[in-house]
Amino acid sequence: MSEKQKTFEKEMEELEAIVERLEDGEVELEEAISLFQTGIELSNSCHTKLKAVEEKIDQMIDEDGEIKPYNIQEE
Repeated sequence: MSEKQKTFEKEMEELEAIVERLEDGEVELEEAISLFQTGIELSNSCHTKLKAVEEKIDQMIDEDGEIKPYNIQEE
């Protein structure tokens, strides 16, 4: 599975596993740096996916089938 085909959930699982390994403090420096770099890449990918979903959520379809920005009315 390529990086672009990974789901958000799969990337989060991988990121959580990396964080756990780094928090354990039992990895050598070189491996820790590699894990950290991979974690940053996963974090950026998850952020990009979340932003894309946010943009989709911000748009709603009106009665005419047109996509319009959704404005939340605060009370």
